[in-house]
Amino acid sequence: MDIEFKGWGIQKGQGLVILFVHAFSELWYLWRHQIAALSSKGYRPVAPDLRGYGDTYSPDSVTCYTCFHIVGDLVELLNTIAPDQQVFVVGHDWGAIIAWYLCLFRPDKVKAVFNLSMPFTPRNPQMKPTDGWRAIYGNDYYICRIQEPGEIEAEFAEMGTETVMKALLTYRVPDPLMLPKGKPFGHSANTPITLPSWLSEEEVNYYVTKFNKSGFTGVINYYRNFDRNWELMAPWGGCEVKVAAKFVVGDKDVPMLEEVVVMEGVGHFIHMEKPDEINNLIYDFFHQFD
Repeated sequence: MDIEFKGWGIQKGQGLVILFVHAFSELWYLWRHQIAALSSKGYRPVAPDLRGYGDTYSPDSVTCYTCFHIVGDLVELLNTIAPDQQVFVVGHDWGAIIAWYLCLFRPDKVKAVFNLSMPFTPRNPQMKPTDGWRAIYGNDYYICRIQEPGEIEAEFAEMGTETVMKALLTYRVPDPLMLPKGKPFGHSANTPITLPSWLSEEEVNYYVTKFNKSGFTGVINYYRNFDRNWELMAPWGGCEVKVAAKFVVGDKDVPMLEEVVVMEGVGHFIHMEKPDEINNLIYDFFHQFD
């Protein structure tokens, strides 16, 4: 079965649904290797563009991008495409955060979750997230720097969408990401960026086309809701993720975590850099629950 474009993203194949949830600066497109591989193994990958990305709904208000809004969109999608079944979920970075939220809010919807790069982090009732990051890393830490609406968007506009996307997709410095004014990503906007072997100019152009159309405000608004999400999540303080889980990169507080995989020599975009290995890990983990 060929890939079917649904306006909100794509789906391919038949069988049990695997919901793929992308991260900041990504689109459904970043899951293309997994979509092809898992559909060939009898699954039905479904990869939406999240709110504010691509051609999806992009409200202007910052408050329309809370965890409740994003998870609500996914639940509505699942009610449409898989109303009477639990699904598998795969998330990367922000997509992993959303996947953990989905498991907390609606465990009845999730058969198992496979997350990349972002561990489950219990709510700290003593401090708002941005206050903690600012105290540890300072005001140039990227999450702190992008809180003011319009400020980083203006800097990104000056840099140009192509430069921004290349900088984001190729960032491999192990230290915390800093965005100092006038020199975001640690270098000037005119510094040439060499693409790695796993990322082509054609692939970058896909992102550039989409973000030239949508802009960055909607996707940055996810970060502007960290403190708001912290307030909204108070009723779930102390709750655990009680869904079968696998996390690739490191270990955190998930009681039903069955395995941790640390892949050496791989950066943040793990599913692009090592697609075959990730595809096999996803298949082997989900296949035991079929």
